[in-house]
Amino acid sequence: MPSLFLAMFGIAHPIIQAPMAGGATTPELVAAVSNAGALGSFAAATLSPAAIAEGVQRVRALTSLPFNVNLFVLEEPAVDEAALASAQKRLEPYRAALGLGAASRPTKFCENNQAQIAAVLALAPPVVSFTFGVLDAGTVAQFREKGSLVIGTATTVAEARAWEAAGADAICVQGIEAGGHRGTFIGDFEQAGIGLMALIPQVARAVNVPLIAAGGIMDGKGIAAALVLGAQAAQLGTAFLCCPEAGIHPGWKQRIARTSDDGTRLTRLYSGKYARGIVTDFMEQLRPFEQDVPPYPIQNALTGEIRQAAGKQNRLEMMSLWAGQGAGLARALPAAELVHTLTDELIIALPKR
Repeated sequence: MPSLFLAMFGIAHPIIQAPMAGGATTPELVAAVSNAGALGSFAAATLSPAAIAEGVQRVRALTSLPFNVNLFVLEEPAVDEAALASAQKRLEPYRAALGLGAASRPTKFCENNQAQIAAVLALAPPVVSFTFGVLDAGTVAQFREKGSLVIGTATTVAEARAWEAAGADAICVQGIEAGGHRGTFIGDFEQAGIGLMALIPQVARAVNVPLIAAGGIMDGKGIAAALVLGAQAAQLGTAFLCCPEAGIHPGWKQRIARTSDDGTRLTRLYSGKYARGIVTDFMEQLRPFEQDVPPYPIQNALTGEIRQAAGKQNRLEMMSLWAGQGAGLARALPAAELVHTLTDELIIALPKR
């Protein structure tokens, strides 16, 4: 077992519950995971600074153990008005089907990233993690001065080296199998689509900071494989989505349980950034326009009202049902019980020494 990593993060098990934006990682889920000896993660990337502070306060009321707060790394979006108008027109049939009125131009496309970072810095959680980019070394140092360990997300060796140079305490290595958004920020997206089992040992050889493996891991055997290949912990997202504490639509949980090995696909259609989710009618119908939608966060803002209305009306085929390639292996267990089950499976699966 990676004892030095566990001691550094103050956890008993090399298991991290992935931060999943959009309400999935409720304070109750985060705290339950942390209280079970793993590391719970609160996804704050789409929240206002005030909502981030409220969420962290709720987590702290439920646990005294370490937890993680996750943010994206984003530049202010540059809006192409012609592309915006075209994207809005493309979405008109979906708005009409949900009884929504004509779309207006969003007043903002995302929260101010610098304000979010400042808010999390002031809150000084035990652990912070980032995806979609790399923080500058000065900001990383500020978090570390506040007592926060910093985790960066990488999908390639080059991205891992960038995070090591910035001073990250650990790097989350995200394989192509992972559900939700891809964290790629250097180079060509398609070339960065590396499977986790191929990626871990190459990153382990290239950097000297602890690695966290993410992507398609659903059980103790998967965690063990990641550790054998050079990771010090595993981050699981989809595995926790069927827990009662996860704040997603009940129909989404049911779809996860029924998903086949080839039932997910990467798509830009919901948010403008490639993300892996269960294939829906929305994805199939708009697939010819995959490369035409505006980039994140513009498309994400345009589909936001559609996705919210679809959830309220139980129209799952218009929702973004993020899930990884191992979705069909998900178990509907309480979060603490899942952590204990994963730990037991890991002990059995690890090579005896």
